[in-house]
Amino acid sequence: MRTFFILFCLISLTIQAQDPIDLSYYLPDHNDYDKSIPTPESIIGHQVGKWHVTHDKLMMYMNALAASSDRITIEDRGKTFEDRPILLLTITSPENHADIHNIRNSHVALTEENSNTLNTSNMPIVVYQGFSIHGNEPSGSNASLLAAYHLAASQSQDVKDLLDNTVILFDPSFNPDGLQRFAYWANVNKSKNLNADPNDREYSEVWPGGRTNHYWFDMNRDWLPVQLPESRARIASFHKWMPNILTDHHEMGTNATFFFQPGIPSRTHPLTPQMNQQLTKEIGNYHAKALDKIGSLYYTEESFDDFYYGKGSTFPDINGGIGILFEQASSRGHIQESANGILTFPFTIRNQLTAALSTLEAAKNMRVKILDYQRSFFSNARNEASRQGNKAIVFGSEKDAARTFHLAEILKRHKITVHEVSSDFSTNGKNFRKGYSYVVPKNQRNTRLINAMFDVRTTFTDSLFYDVSAWTFNHAFNVDFAET
Repeated sequence: MRTFFILFCLISLTIQAQDPIDLSYYLPDHNDYDKSIPTPESIIGHQVGKWHVTHDKLMMYMNALAASSDRITIEDRGKTFEDRPILLLTITSPENHADIHNIRNSHVALTEENSNTLNTSNMPIVVYQGFSIHGNEPSGSNASLLAAYHLAASQSQDVKDLLDNTVILFDPSFNPDGLQRFAYWANVNKSKNLNADPNDREYSEVWPGGRTNHYWFDMNRDWLPVQLPESRARIASFHKWMPNILTDHHEMGTNATFFFQPGIPSRTHPLTPQMNQQLTKEIGNYHAKALDKIGSLYYTEESFDDFYYGKGSTFPDINGGIGILFEQASSRGHIQESANGILTFPFTIRNQLTAALSTLEAAKNMRVKILDYQRSFFSNARNEASRQGNKAIVFGSEKDAARTFHLAEILKRHKITVHEVSSDFSTNGKNFRKGYSYVVPKNQRNTRLINAMFDVRTTFTDSLFYDVSAWTFNHAFNVDFAET
């Protein structure tokens, strides 16, 4: 009898989890939506969460939104190796769109010299929202359909105020090729009657899987090396705008819940200012409140760290912004049994949407504080560099000019000023030849990023790391190096 009862409960939960859902399951309460703005279902042909959205349908919807809403413009920044578009939406009020170039110039001026004359009280905050850099962690990109719709169509005063005070750089798919690969797998192996058994084929993706891009690179380690077309487009947009907050939506093991930063305190890189972590924690209060409201479990300051600057959640930290990692327990398909009960794909999407919107609420309410932090980050960095005098980094290799060139190329992609050596010279017992060597002045805006890329660090507060613990670029490229 007991076995029968347990079986009955499991079957009931599974049937309930397969009930049709509509937009009210996902979207915030008390919002009227402009009926002239297309819903995701009207363009992609199914309710969000019923199927895994393919990249082509995701792009169709984003283009449809841009065509129908004066809150959105769209930019095609290039193509992936599989020739998929790398799109970026800019979402803000129509009034801000009309003055977008001046808004960007004023915002970037916060990072330059003499920024103390700028008034942040009437300056919009800039938020970069990015989804599913690992393609087989798809709840992020599927949530982007709903987030974009909400921002384009909601007639609530809260959303109007948000858009008046915020410029949102919206990247619905960090990894188009990986997302497409995984969506195909999940959809092809989906049963008409969903099967929550973790042993089902749907939840055992074949190699190489959708995590990586076309050439199987993990793009969430490429924020510093910048070797892939998706990364190059993303980094160019980042440096063009210097966003205050960047969100990075991921998934983790099925038996987990939901994580948001800060990460493990002892594993924060020492070059990251303490104020960065304090602001991250304050933003986290908004996530906690929003997830409490919908009854979702979550945790913070465990499992993940803020050390390697080549990840999406930490790269902003060394560039005057605040990076935020979200990790949602993955259904790995459409519905799966977990240690916490039945986990459905729509549930994972709703959590990601909730975190995306709570980020924007925090950005709006903390706007001036975060803008002032960005200004002080670069002002303090310049003061640190000026106290060191005219110090510079020089690197080169007369045995391999290509290695030297490509290292300089990476620095330039990060808007770091680099000069070719004008004549042969020697320093610290090393020879640097014209045509084979470069000089990087340390007294420039991105001096902290320079330090992070060339830093040789052999002692650590914590001996454990999430993954990457060393990335000194002159060693990675095996070039001669000196500080002058």
